[in-house]
Amino acid sequence: MPLIQSRFDALLRHKAAGLPVPRLTPALASKLLERLDSLRLFAHAYPQLMKLTYGTYRPIDLLDFAYRHALDGISIHLLDGEERSLQQMSDDQLRIVSRRAEALGLAIHLEISSTQKADVDRVVEVAYVMGLQNIRVYSRYGGRLSEVLETIESDLHYLAKQAERYDLYIDFEQHEELKSSEIVTLLERINHPRLHVLFDFGNMINAAEQPLTALKTLAAHIRQVHMKGVRVVPEENGVGHYGVLQGSAEDDLPNARMLFELLMLGENGPQVIAFILEQENHYIAPAFRHVDEDEDPIIPYREMSQTSLPEGFTLEQMMAEEERWAINQIIYVRGLLQEFRLLAELVLQREGESASPCQDLP
Repeated sequence: MPLIQSRFDALLRHKAAGLPVPRLTPALASKLLERLDSLRLFAHAYPQLMKLTYGTYRPIDLLDFAYRHALDGISIHLLDGEERSLQQMSDDQLRIVSRRAEALGLAIHLEISSTQKADVDRVVEVAYVMGLQNIRVYSRYGGRLSEVLETIESDLHYLAKQAERYDLYIDFEQHEELKSSEIVTLLERINHPRLHVLFDFGNMINAAEQPLTALKTLAAHIRQVHMKGVRVVPEENGVGHYGVLQGSAEDDLPNARMLFELLMLGENGPQVIAFILEQENHYIAPAFRHVDEDEDPIIPYREMSQTSLPEGFTLEQMMAEEERWAINQIIYVRGLLQEFRLLAELVLQREGESASPCQDLP
């Protein structure tokens, strides 16, 4: 047992030094195995963004990718694929995509980069036609923080009404500009059972927060997760981040600890319904909140997330690399999950051996 606990400690303390690690008791090991058995891994469209934007990649190709790699579903933005996107499809075309997902045994979760009524109405319409339930949103307002929060609160009231009317679940992503406590305050004011949080592994950094602190603050509300690798980039009065391969030497995130904490959420069953693989290699995100900001800072307006062509890459090279990077993330995350499984199984195996009755020697 000491060796098993030592390995568990090392796993959870990677990039999270100084935090206490729970004892991997038989009870915790059993719960961990139950959560691993029920975990749902999703492909995300963002790792294929260049092919979707400049190539010929389609939402149905992302479904095929997820199926080939034995994933449980996809999460895709309404606009991904340009003229081939879900946004541009007729109802009949949308139904073809949903039938393809059903035939492959895959779920589809939708995403938009807005909380505004017109955008919400369109994604709700698409979800209704396709028979889908789960939508990710985030806000993109500029102005004084107090004004931004007031506008978002109004939007969330409308989202709650649409979610209830159309049997939907809406997950608000913390997306670089809001602090976790501000998001919790908004959700608790609305207090609607169909509004929750999508937790992103790195977006809190740009709001001057630490990953595990943000996770703890948002824990009760987290329903979906975006997983990715991030290099922390200090700025003059804040912190930005640069997308890197998850689990690489450049990745500054406590991946194993966050994954474990998220797996453990929920008393009577898993709280997180989808762990979404959002490899964002070469994505650049500047600081949005600053250490010297006043009590009601100005929040800059932000465009939708995009990854620019990195220096030294041609568009053809980027499109060729995307799938390899996405597969790299699948391998890394499954490696972490397998380590958790092995340690939990060893604990239960040792418990079984110690509980076996002693047999008399002949």
